[in-house]
Amino acid sequence: MREPHELTAAELSSAFSGRELSPVEVTEGCLGRIEALDAEINTFCLVDANTARKQAEDSEQRWMEGAPLSPLDGVPVAIKDLLLTRGWPTRRGSLTVDPKGLWTKDAPTVARLREAGAVLIGKTTTPEFGWKGTTDSPLTGVTRNPWNKQKTPGGSSGGSAAALAARFAPLALGTDGGGSIRIPASFCGVFGLKPSFGRVPAYPLSPFGTVAHVGPMSRTVLDSAMLLNVIAKPDARDWHALPYQPTDYAAELESGVKGKRIAFSPRLGHVQRIAPQVEDLVAAAAKRFEELGAHVEQVDPPGGDVSDLFKTLWWASAGLLLGNLPEDKKAQVDPGLRQIAEEGTRFPLKAYLDANAARGRYGSAMRQFMEQYDFLLTPSVATTAFDVGQISPLDEDGNAWMNWTPFSFPFNLTQQPAASIPCGFTREGLPVGLQIVGRMFDDAGVLAAAAAYELADPQFGNTPPGF
Repeated sequence: MREPHELTAAELSSAFSGRELSPVEVTEGCLGRIEALDAEINTFCLVDANTARKQAEDSEQRWMEGAPLSPLDGVPVAIKDLLLTRGWPTRRGSLTVDPKGLWTKDAPTVARLREAGAVLIGKTTTPEFGWKGTTDSPLTGVTRNPWNKQKTPGGSSGGSAAALAARFAPLALGTDGGGSIRIPASFCGVFGLKPSFGRVPAYPLSPFGTVAHVGPMSRTVLDSAMLLNVIAKPDARDWHALPYQPTDYAAELESGVKGKRIAFSPRLGHVQRIAPQVEDLVAAAAKRFEELGAHVEQVDPPGGDVSDLFKTLWWASAGLLLGNLPEDKKAQVDPGLRQIAEEGTRFPLKAYLDANAARGRYGSAMRQFMEQYDFLLTPSVATTAFDVGQISPLDEDGNAWMNWTPFSFPFNLTQQPAASIPCGFTREGLPVGLQIVGRMFDDAGVLAAAAAYELADPQFGNTPPGF
């Protein structure tokens, strides 16, 4: 058997059931690996070894008694530090958050994981309040990409994605308000799903409003499907949550894509700047779907460039987030976040309402477009991972990270399920992600399409050098 840290969540669950491995062995292996290697990339802002060991011991006892709480009982999970976790401070990458709070509540996803018996191994780094597509903050410093430590892992779930790529844990939680699961999944060569809005309950609601989703991240599609089975369970605290459907997402992965109608849009009809190697690898991935029996048509979805309306909604939300902070606290905030927040407070109310109305029209047009297609394929990101310390590899134009993430934030506006799956590597050895967008509410379909592609990609599962 491979080393425990190399195993997927599904493999660990099977090994626990067959008493080939114990949760204690696996947790110790993950903790030792984090201690030995995380200083190189800085993926965890908190590791609670004692709590993790106790959870693993309790899980081991349940497996020995033949009474696990779920298939994920004893499986280590990394928690993004935007999600409340009982007993641990949730500082959101910010010096403005007091670590001495009571911290008595779990976010819905964390609560469901406790109920499932998962081992909560620690909290992963995020840019301050998850505001940008790279992962560095005044609180936790710079997080790096395991594939090239001079490069960013992306963001804002960059700590979670990098921890997965480095084999520190098989599962992680991410959040996505404009691409924050899919961007780092693409940069780090892992899988991430932004579920349909409301599929995974959230509490408290994001300050960035109804573009913000919570979702699973992992190295394989099956593992994310298993994680979604747990975190999609209901929680009354989220008044946006969809009615609970007891779907077994893992059991539905084998439906494949044969006969499915797929739209492929390499530039969404308007993207001017995209790395040539990214474009080539994504085009090759689209052809693989034809080989799998799908009907692939190159066609652009409606709506065009929606960056202005997204910017209005996002910047205004940032203004609300920071607007009531006293001046001494504002002085501690990431300068880039403070800048967009100050811009956001100056948007007229009419501009905000106009953007919200335009969002409604765009979402309606996309739903009508998706009546013709089961899935839409695009690049996940317009570039590969770039040097740490930058907010953008392109010329700064006042749009912060939006100029290199034109494929991700549109589907936060529409609230559709969208995943990033690895589709190859550049000549420099950096991962590239393919985005699979589904019809609203068809999370199972997106996962099944991703699983079919995963089996067809010969490079899937590569490990970063040194990790």
